[in-house]
Amino acid sequence: MSQKNKGIYCILLSSFFFALMNLFVRLSGDLPSIQKSFFRNFVAMLFAAAILWKERPEIKLDRTSKKYLLYRSVCGTVGILCNFYAVDHLVLADASMLNKMSPFFAVIFGILILKERVSLFQGGCVVAAFTGVLFVVKPTGLHMDLFPALIGLLGGLGAGIAYTYVRALGQRGVKGPFIVFFFSAFSCVVTLPYLLFQYTSMTLEQLGILLLAGLAAAGGQFNGLLLRACKGDFRLRLFADTLFRASGISHF
Repeated sequence: MSQKNKGIYCILLSSFFFALMNLFVRLSGDLPSIQKSFFRNFVAMLFAAAILWKERPEIKLDRTSKKYLLYRSVCGTVGILCNFYAVDHLVLADASMLNKMSPFFAVIFGILILKERVSLFQGGCVVAAFTGVLFVVKPTGLHMDLFPALIGLLGGLGAGIAYTYVRALGQRGVKGPFIVFFFSAFSCVVTLPYLLFQYTSMTLEQLGILLLAGLAAAGGQFNGLLLRACKGDFRLRLFADTLFRASGISHF
């Protein structure tokens, strides 16, 4: 199978799993976003730890890589918390649309941080793809509450910056499972104090749904890492995200 075809499969699987994650987060009910984030990341951390235990890759981090890991983890945690808040307070299609600003932000910060060059044609394609997301998802617009919408947009910004640092770490040879493990562990440590003092009791059904959200998130992250390794087309990623979010899997 060619690298391009592998990239296409990774795009479809990653987009499907992340859409499924948002669906499970919504189905888990009226729970704090921080609590949902903890269980989502805890499962992904265990998943990544199992892969690291099995493969036992050699991990060498220079000072810059450590700094990038921290930036990726901080921005990713902000992105997840904001996304979950938006999912709980907006129509799910609207929340998903705002979170899908992340690839657009990733292009911008790829220029600013990684000094990547984007041609006029590529820039136009990105803008056209993002505009297409708005038309296909058909957000309610005037009916969106301003504060949750801004939080959702902030989530897309955080995710976009995090993706940029994931790419930078990949270029420096940092293994994908370790990136996922470090980020997930960091997020769990950040959100754990809230759970210790403000834990909201859950039913077994809610716990099971959150664990499924964590498994879906792990599937989305690892297929996303494979996508970067296969050099998957960014525009195809936008199309796949739109396909799953507009086709009903996120329709609430």
